[in-house]
Amino acid sequence: MIDLEQQLLATLGPWRNAPAWRVALSGGLDSTVLLHLLARLSRQQALPPLSAIHIHHGLQAVADTWPEHCRQLCAELDVPLQVEFVQVDSGASLERAAREARYAAFARRLAEGELLLTGQHRDDQAETLLLRLLRGAGVRGLASMPVQRPLGRGQLVRPLLQVSRAALEAYAREQALEWVEDPSNSDSRLARNFLRREVLPGLAPHWPQAAGNLARSAGHLREAQELLDELASLDLGTADTDHEFAWLGLPSLALAPLQVLSDARQRNALRHWLAAFTPLPDSEHWAGWRDLRDAGGDALPLWRLAGGELRRADGRLWWLSGDWLKAPGQAQPWPDSAVPLELPGNGQVQIVGQAPSGSLQVRYRQGGEVLVVAGRGHRDLKRLLNERGIPAFVRGRLPLLYRNDELLAVANLPGLEAVQQGEWRLCWQPPTNEQGLS
Repeated sequence: MIDLEQQLLATLGPWRNAPAWRVALSGGLDSTVLLHLLARLSRQQALPPLSAIHIHHGLQAVADTWPEHCRQLCAELDVPLQVEFVQVDSGASLERAAREARYAAFARRLAEGELLLTGQHRDDQAETLLLRLLRGAGVRGLASMPVQRPLGRGQLVRPLLQVSRAALEAYAREQALEWVEDPSNSDSRLARNFLRREVLPGLAPHWPQAAGNLARSAGHLREAQELLDELASLDLGTADTDHEFAWLGLPSLALAPLQVLSDARQRNALRHWLAAFTPLPDSEHWAGWRDLRDAGGDALPLWRLAGGELRRADGRLWWLSGDWLKAPGQAQPWPDSAVPLELPGNGQVQIVGQAPSGSLQVRYRQGGEVLVVAGRGHRDLKRLLNERGIPAFVRGRLPLLYRNDELLAVANLPGLEAVQQGEWRLCWQPPTNEQGLS
Protein backbone atom coordinates (compact mmCIF):
# COMPACT_ATOMS: atom_id res chain seq x y z
CA MET A 1 0.00 0.00 0.00
CA ILE A 2 2.77 2.40 0.95
CA ASP A 3 4.57 1.54 -2.29
CA LEU A 4 1.42 2.34 -4.25
CA GLU A 5 1.13 5.73 -2.55
CA GLN A 6 4.77 6.54 -3.17
CA GLN A 7 4.51 5.45 -6.80
CA LEU A 8 1.50 7.70 -7.27
CA LEU A 9 3.27 10.66 -5.67
CA ALA A 10 6.33 10.13 -7.85
CA THR A 11 4.24 10.03 -11.04
CA LEU A 12 2.37 13.19 -10.08
CA GLY A 13 5.54 15.00 -8.96
CA PRO A 14 5.71 17.32 -12.02
CA TRP A 15 2.21 18.64 -11.22
CA ARG A 16 2.51 19.28 -7.48
CA ASN A 17 2.04 23.01 -8.11
CA ALA A 18 -1.03 22.69 -10.35
CA PRO A 19 -4.03 24.85 -9.30
CA ALA A 20 -6.17 21.76 -8.68
CA TRP A 21 -6.33 17.99 -9.09
CA ARG A 22 -9.69 16.69 -10.28
CA VAL A 23 -10.42 12.96 -10.36
CA ALA A 24 -12.64 11.51 -13.09
CA LEU A 25 -14.80 9.35 -10.81
CA SER A 26 -16.92 6.71 -12.51
CA GLY A 27 -17.49 4.78 -9.30
CA GLY A 28 -15.64 1.74 -10.68
CA LEU A 29 -12.61 0.05 -9.12
CA ASP A 30 -9.90 2.10 -10.82
CA SER A 31 -11.21 5.60 -10.13
CA THR A 32 -12.38 4.63 -6.63
CA VAL A 33 -8.88 3.47 -5.67
CA LEU A 34 -7.31 6.54 -7.27
CA LEU A 35 -9.56 8.91 -5.35
CA HIS A 36 -9.05 7.03 -2.07
CA LEU A 37 -5.27 7.10 -2.48
CA LEU A 38 -5.23 10.81 -3.24
CA ALA A 39 -7.57 11.62 -0.36
CA ARG A 40 -5.24 9.78 2.04
CA LEU A 41 -2.18 11.49 0.60
CA SER A 42 -3.78 14.92 0.78
CA ARG A 43 -4.05 14.51 4.55
CA GLN A 44 -0.34 13.75 4.78
CA GLN A 45 1.16 15.95 2.06
CA ALA A 46 0.80 19.51 0.76
CA LEU A 47 -1.07 18.72 -2.44
CA PRO A 48 -3.23 20.83 -4.77
CA PRO A 49 -6.94 21.04 -3.88
CA LEU A 50 -8.63 17.72 -4.64
CA SER A 51 -12.12 17.23 -6.08
CA ALA A 52 -14.00 14.70 -8.21
CA ILE A 53 -16.19 14.81 -11.31
CA HIS A 54 -18.76 12.14 -12.18
CA ILE A 55 -20.19 12.04 -15.71
CA HIS A 56 -23.65 10.49 -16.02
CA HIS A 57 -24.40 9.28 -19.56
CA GLY A 58 -27.84 7.87 -18.86
CA LEU A 59 -27.29 4.87 -21.14
CA GLN A 60 -28.24 2.16 -18.63
CA ALA A 61 -30.92 2.05 -15.96
CA VAL A 62 -28.44 0.76 -13.38
CA ALA A 63 -26.23 3.82 -14.00
CA ASP A 64 -28.88 6.03 -12.37
CA THR A 65 -27.64 4.76 -8.99
CA TRP A 66 -24.01 5.62 -9.64
CA PRO A 67 -24.12 9.36 -8.93
CA GLU A 68 -25.46 8.64 -5.43
CA HIS A 69 -22.76 6.02 -4.89
CA CYS A 70 -20.13 8.60 -5.85
CA ARG A 71 -21.71 11.20 -3.54
CA GLN A 72 -21.51 8.81 -0.60
CA LEU A 73 -17.88 7.94 -1.35
CA CYS A 74 -16.87 11.59 -1.67
CA ALA A 75 -18.74 12.48 1.52
CA GLU A 76 -16.82 9.78 3.41
CA LEU A 77 -13.52 11.07 2.00
CA ASP A 78 -14.47 14.74 2.45
CA VAL A 79 -13.82 15.43 -1.23
CA PRO A 80 -16.03 17.87 -3.21
CA LEU A 81 -17.95 16.23 -6.08
CA GLN A 82 -19.52 17.61 -9.24
CA VAL A 83 -22.02 15.50 -11.20
CA GLU A 84 -22.38 16.30 -14.91
CA PHE A 85 -25.24 14.94 -17.01
CA VAL A 86 -24.44 14.57 -20.71
CA GLN A 87 -26.39 13.67 -23.83
CA VAL A 88 -24.78 10.95 -25.95
CA ASP A 89 -25.33 11.17 -29.69
CA SER A 90 -26.56 8.01 -31.34
CA GLY A 91 -24.35 6.66 -34.10
CA ALA A 92 -22.35 3.73 -35.37
CA SER A 93 -20.30 3.48 -32.16
CA LEU A 94 -22.15 4.22 -28.93
CA GLU A 95 -18.95 3.59 -26.97
CA ARG A 96 -17.07 6.22 -28.96
CA ALA A 97 -19.93 8.71 -28.71
CA ALA A 98 -20.07 8.24 -24.93
CA ARG A 99 -16.32 8.74 -24.65
CA GLU A 100 -16.44 11.93 -26.73
CA ALA A 101 -19.32 13.32 -24.67
CA ARG A 102 -17.50 12.44 -21.46
CA TYR A 103 -14.22 14.13 -22.37
CA ALA A 104 -16.01 17.17 -23.77
CA ALA A 105 -17.68 17.56 -20.37
CA PHE A 106 -14.37 17.14 -18.56
CA ALA A 107 -12.76 19.76 -20.81
CA ARG A 108 -15.52 22.24 -19.99
CA ARG A 109 -14.96 21.74 -16.28
CA LEU A 110 -11.19 22.25 -16.26
CA ALA A 111 -9.90 25.70 -15.41
CA GLU A 112 -6.53 26.99 -16.58
CA GLY A 113 -3.70 24.62 -15.59
CA GLU A 114 -5.90 22.14 -13.69
CA LEU A 115 -5.35 18.38 -13.91
CA LEU A 116 -7.94 15.75 -14.70
CA LEU A 117 -6.72 12.47 -13.21
CA THR A 118 -8.10 9.24 -14.67
CA GLY A 119 -7.75 5.66 -13.44
CA GLN A 120 -6.54 3.75 -16.52
CA HIS A 121 -3.99 1.16 -15.44
CA ARG A 122 -1.37 -1.19 -16.90
CA ASP A 123 -3.91 -3.82 -18.01
CA ASP A 124 -5.89 -1.15 -19.83
CA GLN A 125 -2.70 -0.15 -21.64
CA ALA A 126 -2.03 -3.74 -22.69
CA GLU A 127 -5.60 -4.08 -24.01
CA THR A 128 -5.28 -0.83 -25.93
CA LEU A 129 -2.06 -1.99 -27.60
CA LEU A 130 -3.62 -5.32 -28.63
CA LEU A 131 -6.79 -3.65 -29.87
CA ARG A 132 -4.89 -1.16 -32.02
CA LEU A 133 -2.48 -3.80 -33.29
CA LEU A 134 -5.42 -5.87 -34.50
CA ARG A 135 -6.84 -2.78 -36.22
CA GLY A 136 -3.58 -2.21 -38.10
CA ALA A 137 -2.52 0.98 -36.33
CA GLY A 138 0.83 2.64 -36.98
CA VAL A 139 3.48 3.60 -34.45
CA ARG A 140 1.47 6.54 -33.09
CA GLY A 141 -1.56 4.36 -32.43
CA LEU A 142 0.48 1.50 -30.98
CA ALA A 143 2.09 3.90 -28.52
CA SER A 144 -1.35 3.64 -26.90
CA MET A 145 -2.34 5.93 -24.03
CA PRO A 146 0.12 8.67 -23.02
CA VAL A 147 0.66 9.52 -19.37
CA GLN A 148 -0.44 13.07 -20.11
CA ARG A 149 -2.05 15.11 -22.86
CA PRO A 150 -3.70 18.54 -23.11
CA LEU A 151 -7.41 18.68 -22.34
CA GLY A 152 -9.32 21.93 -22.55
CA ARG A 153 -7.42 24.56 -20.58
CA GLY A 154 -5.68 21.93 -18.47
CA GLN A 155 -4.06 18.52 -18.72
CA LEU A 156 -5.30 14.95 -18.60
CA VAL A 157 -2.94 12.75 -16.55
CA ARG A 158 -3.09 8.95 -16.12
CA PRO A 159 -0.99 8.29 -13.01
CA LEU A 160 -1.75 4.54 -12.72
CA LEU A 161 -0.48 3.30 -16.09
CA GLN A 162 2.35 1.42 -14.40
CA VAL A 163 0.04 -0.25 -11.86
CA SER A 164 -1.70 -3.59 -12.49
CA ARG A 165 -5.40 -4.10 -11.97
CA ALA A 166 -4.54 -6.83 -9.48
CA ALA A 167 -2.64 -4.33 -7.33
CA LEU A 168 -5.58 -1.92 -7.42
CA GLU A 169 -8.01 -4.64 -6.42
CA ALA A 170 -5.73 -5.79 -3.60
CA TYR A 171 -5.66 -2.22 -2.26
CA ALA A 172 -9.43 -1.93 -2.52
CA ARG A 173 -9.94 -5.20 -0.62
CA GLU A 174 -7.48 -4.16 2.08
CA GLN A 175 -9.25 -0.81 2.54
CA ALA A 176 -12.73 -2.42 2.38
CA LEU A 177 -13.71 -0.16 -0.50
CA GLU A 178 -16.91 -0.64 -2.47
CA TRP A 179 -17.24 0.09 -6.15
CA VAL A 180 -19.79 -0.28 -8.92
CA GLU A 181 -19.54 -2.72 -11.82
CA ASP A 182 -20.67 -1.72 -15.29
CA PRO A 183 -22.81 -4.59 -16.65
CA SER A 184 -21.54 -3.92 -20.17
CA ASN A 185 -18.06 -4.98 -19.04
CA SER A 186 -19.22 -8.60 -19.12
CA ASP A 187 -20.36 -8.40 -22.76
CA SER A 188 -17.64 -10.22 -24.73
CA ARG A 189 -19.21 -9.09 -27.98
CA LEU A 190 -17.46 -5.78 -27.37
CA ALA A 191 -13.88 -5.91 -28.68
CA ARG A 192 -12.13 -4.64 -25.56
CA ASN A 193 -14.12 -6.92 -23.30
CA PHE A 194 -13.27 -9.91 -25.51
CA LEU A 195 -9.56 -9.13 -25.15
CA ARG A 196 -9.92 -8.63 -21.39
CA ARG A 197 -12.03 -11.70 -20.68
CA GLU A 198 -10.91 -14.20 -23.32
CA VAL A 199 -7.58 -13.32 -24.95
CA LEU A 200 -5.35 -12.04 -22.13
CA PRO A 201 -6.37 -14.83 -19.69
CA GLY A 202 -5.64 -17.31 -22.48
CA LEU A 203 -2.12 -15.90 -22.85
CA ALA A 204 -1.37 -16.01 -19.13
CA PRO A 205 -0.47 -19.77 -18.85
CA HIS A 206 2.31 -19.36 -21.42
CA TRP A 207 3.18 -15.70 -20.81
CA PRO A 208 2.40 -14.82 -17.18
CA GLN A 209 3.82 -11.32 -17.66
CA ALA A 210 1.93 -10.67 -20.90
CA ALA A 211 0.06 -7.57 -19.71
CA GLY A 212 3.19 -5.98 -18.25
CA ASN A 213 5.26 -6.80 -21.34
CA LEU A 214 2.62 -5.37 -23.67
CA ALA A 215 2.43 -2.19 -21.61
CA ARG A 216 6.22 -1.93 -21.71
CA SER A 217 6.17 -2.36 -25.50
CA ALA A 218 3.68 0.49 -25.70
CA GLY A 219 6.23 2.60 -23.83
CA HIS A 220 8.95 1.68 -26.33
CA LEU A 221 6.65 2.57 -29.21
CA ARG A 222 5.85 5.92 -27.59
CA GLU A 223 9.56 6.68 -27.42
CA ALA A 224 9.90 5.70 -31.09
CA GLN A 225 7.01 8.04 -31.95
CA GLU A 226 8.71 10.87 -30.07
CA LEU A 227 11.81 10.36 -32.23
CA LEU A 228 9.65 10.35 -35.37
CA ASP A 229 8.03 13.59 -34.21
CA GLU A 230 11.45 15.17 -33.72
CA LEU A 231 12.46 14.11 -37.23
CA ALA A 232 9.20 15.49 -38.62
CA SER A 233 9.81 18.82 -36.91
CA LEU A 234 13.26 19.05 -38.49
CA ASP A 235 11.90 18.20 -41.95
CA LEU A 236 8.96 20.57 -41.66
CA GLY A 237 11.31 23.34 -40.55
CA THR A 238 12.88 23.34 -44.01
CA ALA A 239 9.47 23.47 -45.71
CA ASP A 240 7.80 26.06 -43.47
CA THR A 241 9.18 29.00 -45.45
CA ASP A 242 8.05 32.61 -45.81
CA HIS A 243 5.92 33.45 -48.81
CA GLU A 244 4.10 36.47 -50.21
CA PHE A 245 0.61 35.13 -49.56
CA ALA A 246 0.84 34.86 -45.78
CA TRP A 247 -2.13 37.25 -45.67
CA LEU A 248 -4.35 34.34 -46.74
CA GLY A 249 -3.98 32.89 -43.24
CA LEU A 250 -3.74 29.34 -44.59
CA PRO A 251 -1.41 26.58 -43.36
CA SER A 252 1.16 26.11 -46.11
CA LEU A 253 4.44 24.33 -46.87
CA ALA A 254 7.00 24.60 -49.65
CA LEU A 255 6.92 21.40 -51.70
CA ALA A 256 10.53 21.24 -52.92
CA PRO A 257 12.15 20.55 -49.49
CA LEU A 258 9.76 17.63 -48.98
CA GLN A 259 10.34 16.15 -52.43
CA VAL A 260 14.02 15.46 -51.70
CA LEU A 261 13.09 13.27 -48.71
CA SER A 262 12.41 9.55 -48.89
CA ASP A 263 8.78 8.51 -49.23
CA ALA A 264 8.72 7.36 -45.61
CA ARG A 265 10.06 10.71 -44.34
CA GLN A 266 7.56 12.58 -46.49
CA ARG A 267 4.68 10.64 -44.97
CA ASN A 268 6.09 11.08 -41.48
CA ALA A 269 6.40 14.85 -41.91
CA LEU A 270 2.94 15.20 -43.42
CA ARG A 271 1.32 13.03 -40.74
CA HIS A 272 2.83 15.31 -38.11
CA TRP A 273 1.64 18.45 -39.92
CA LEU A 274 -1.83 17.20 -40.87
CA ALA A 275 -2.62 15.82 -37.41
CA ALA A 276 -3.57 19.34 -36.27
CA PHE A 277 -6.16 19.66 -39.04
CA THR A 278 -7.78 16.30 -39.79
CA PRO A 279 -8.10 12.63 -38.85
CA LEU A 280 -5.20 10.93 -40.60
CA PRO A 281 -5.79 8.65 -43.59
CA ASP A 282 -5.15 4.92 -43.60
CA SER A 283 -2.21 3.42 -45.49
CA GLU A 284 -4.07 2.86 -48.77
CA HIS A 285 -5.38 6.42 -48.89
CA TRP A 286 -1.81 7.79 -49.01
CA ALA A 287 -1.88 7.12 -52.75
CA GLY A 288 -3.65 10.49 -52.87
CA TRP A 289 -0.47 12.14 -51.62
CA ARG A 290 1.64 10.53 -54.31
CA ASP A 291 -0.83 11.61 -57.00
CA LEU A 292 -0.76 15.20 -55.74
CA ARG A 293 3.02 15.26 -55.41
CA ASP A 294 3.74 13.75 -58.83
CA ALA A 295 1.11 15.58 -60.91
CA GLY A 296 2.36 17.65 -63.84
CA GLY A 297 3.48 21.22 -63.29
CA ASP A 298 0.42 22.69 -65.01
CA ALA A 299 -2.02 20.50 -63.07
CA LEU A 300 -4.13 21.64 -60.12
CA PRO A 301 -4.13 18.50 -57.96
CA LEU A 302 -5.87 18.10 -54.63
CA TRP A 303 -6.06 15.39 -51.98
CA ARG A 304 -9.37 15.14 -50.13
CA LEU A 305 -9.16 14.13 -46.47
CA ALA A 306 -11.73 13.83 -43.69
CA GLY A 307 -11.25 17.38 -42.37
CA GLY A 308 -10.57 19.23 -45.61
CA GLU A 309 -8.28 19.04 -48.58
CA LEU A 310 -4.62 19.51 -49.45
CA ARG A 311 -3.91 21.48 -52.62
CA ARG A 312 -0.76 22.08 -54.61
CA ALA A 313 -0.29 25.45 -56.26
CA ASP A 314 2.79 27.39 -57.36
CA GLY A 315 5.25 25.07 -55.63
CA ARG A 316 3.44 25.03 -52.29
CA LEU A 317 1.06 22.79 -50.38
CA TRP A 318 -2.03 24.50 -48.98
CA TRP A 319 -4.46 23.16 -46.38
CA LEU A 320 -8.07 24.21 -47.01
CA SER A 321 -11.13 23.57 -44.85
CA GLY A 322 -14.30 25.29 -43.69
CA ASP A 323 -15.52 28.09 -45.97
CA TRP A 324 -12.53 27.58 -48.25
CA LEU A 325 -14.18 24.41 -49.53
CA LYS A 326 -17.31 26.28 -50.63
CA ALA A 327 -17.87 28.67 -53.51
CA PRO A 328 -18.19 32.32 -52.37
CA GLY A 329 -21.60 33.96 -52.45
CA GLN A 330 -23.12 36.06 -55.19
CA ALA A 331 -22.39 39.68 -56.07
CA GLN A 332 -23.26 42.11 -53.27
CA PRO A 333 -24.11 45.81 -53.33
CA TRP A 334 -22.08 47.99 -50.97
CA PRO A 335 -24.43 50.81 -49.99
CA ASP A 336 -22.12 52.31 -47.32
CA SER A 337 -18.48 51.90 -48.27
CA ALA A 338 -17.41 53.54 -44.99
CA VAL A 339 -18.47 50.33 -43.20
CA PRO A 340 -16.76 46.94 -43.77
CA LEU A 341 -18.84 44.59 -45.91
CA GLU A 342 -19.43 41.03 -44.70
CA LEU A 343 -19.11 38.51 -47.55
CA PRO A 344 -21.12 35.33 -46.91
CA GLY A 345 -18.63 32.45 -46.70
CA ASN A 346 -15.76 34.72 -47.74
CA GLY A 347 -14.67 36.94 -44.87
CA GLN A 348 -15.08 40.70 -45.21
CA VAL A 349 -13.76 43.66 -47.20
CA GLN A 350 -13.18 47.29 -46.36
CA ILE A 351 -11.88 50.35 -48.15
CA VAL A 352 -8.90 52.03 -46.54
CA GLY A 353 -8.71 55.69 -47.51
CA GLN A 354 -11.22 57.86 -49.37
CA ALA A 355 -13.65 55.49 -51.05
CA PRO A 356 -14.50 56.10 -54.73
CA SER A 357 -17.84 57.72 -55.39
CA GLY A 358 -20.81 56.09 -57.07
CA SER A 359 -22.82 52.89 -56.70
CA LEU A 360 -20.38 50.22 -55.56
CA GLN A 361 -20.68 46.45 -55.69
CA VAL A 362 -18.45 43.46 -54.83
CA ARG A 363 -18.35 40.67 -57.40
CA TYR A 364 -16.25 37.62 -58.21
CA ARG A 365 -14.50 36.51 -61.37
CA GLN A 366 -16.63 35.20 -64.18
CA GLY A 367 -14.00 35.44 -66.93
CA GLY A 368 -13.14 38.17 -69.41
CA GLU A 369 -12.68 40.97 -66.83
CA VAL A 370 -10.55 43.97 -67.83
CA LEU A 371 -8.90 46.49 -65.50
CA VAL A 372 -7.34 49.85 -66.36
CA VAL A 373 -3.84 49.79 -64.82
CA ALA A 374 -1.70 52.90 -64.30
CA GLY A 375 0.85 53.25 -67.08
CA ARG A 376 -0.35 50.10 -68.87
CA GLY A 377 -3.86 50.87 -69.98
CA HIS A 378 -6.51 48.14 -70.32
CA ARG A 379 -5.28 44.76 -69.13
CA ASP A 380 -6.90 41.35 -68.96
CA LEU A 381 -7.47 40.41 -65.30
CA LYS A 382 -6.50 36.78 -65.87
CA ARG A 383 -3.07 37.87 -67.14
CA LEU A 384 -2.62 40.28 -64.23
CA LEU A 385 -3.32 37.49 -61.73
CA ASN A 386 -0.89 35.22 -63.56
CA GLU A 387 1.78 37.92 -63.29
CA ARG A 388 1.23 38.15 -59.52
CA GLY A 389 1.36 34.34 -59.15
CA ILE A 390 -1.98 34.22 -57.34
CA PRO A 391 -2.75 30.57 -56.42
CA ALA A 392 -5.49 29.20 -58.65
CA PHE A 393 -7.80 28.27 -55.75
CA VAL A 394 -7.75 31.91 -54.54
CA ARG A 395 -8.64 33.59 -57.82
CA GLY A 396 -12.32 32.69 -57.85
CA ARG A 397 -12.89 34.21 -54.41
CA LEU A 398 -10.81 37.39 -54.67
CA PRO A 399 -13.29 40.25 -54.11
CA LEU A 400 -13.56 42.60 -57.10
CA LEU A 401 -14.83 46.15 -56.58
CA TYR A 402 -17.15 47.46 -59.28
CA ARG A 403 -18.84 50.79 -59.90
CA ASN A 404 -21.77 49.90 -62.10
CA ASP A 405 -20.04 47.69 -64.70
CA GLU A 406 -16.57 49.26 -64.31
CA LEU A 407 -13.94 47.14 -62.50
CA LEU A 408 -12.19 49.47 -60.05
CA ALA A 409 -9.95 47.23 -57.93
CA VAL A 410 -8.87 43.74 -56.93
CA ALA A 411 -8.64 43.12 -53.18
CA ASN A 412 -5.22 42.89 -51.46
CA LEU A 413 -3.20 43.47 -54.66
CA PRO A 414 -1.57 46.93 -54.55
CA GLY A 415 -1.38 48.56 -57.94
CA LEU A 416 -4.53 46.89 -59.22
CA GLU A 417 -6.78 49.88 -58.59
CA ALA A 418 -8.40 52.10 -61.20
CA VAL A 419 -6.05 54.88 -62.38
CA GLN A 420 -8.48 57.74 -61.93
CA GLN A 421 -9.00 57.16 -58.22
CA GLY A 422 -7.31 58.82 -55.25
CA GLU A 423 -5.36 57.21 -52.41
CA TRP A 424 -7.36 54.16 -51.31
CA ARG A 425 -7.05 50.39 -51.13
CA LEU A 426 -9.50 47.50 -51.17
CA CYS A 427 -8.56 45.24 -48.24
CA TRP A 428 -9.90 41.72 -47.85
CA GLN A 429 -9.86 39.63 -44.69
CA PRO A 430 -10.19 36.04 -45.99
CA PRO A 431 -12.46 33.53 -44.26
CA THR A 432 -11.19 31.60 -41.27
CA ASN A 433 -9.74 28.24 -42.25
CA GLU A 434 -11.39 25.95 -39.71
CA GLN A 435 -8.69 23.61 -38.48
CA GLY A 436 -10.66 20.40 -38.32
CA LEU A 437 -9.86 17.75 -35.47
CA SER A 438 -6.61 17.38 -33.25
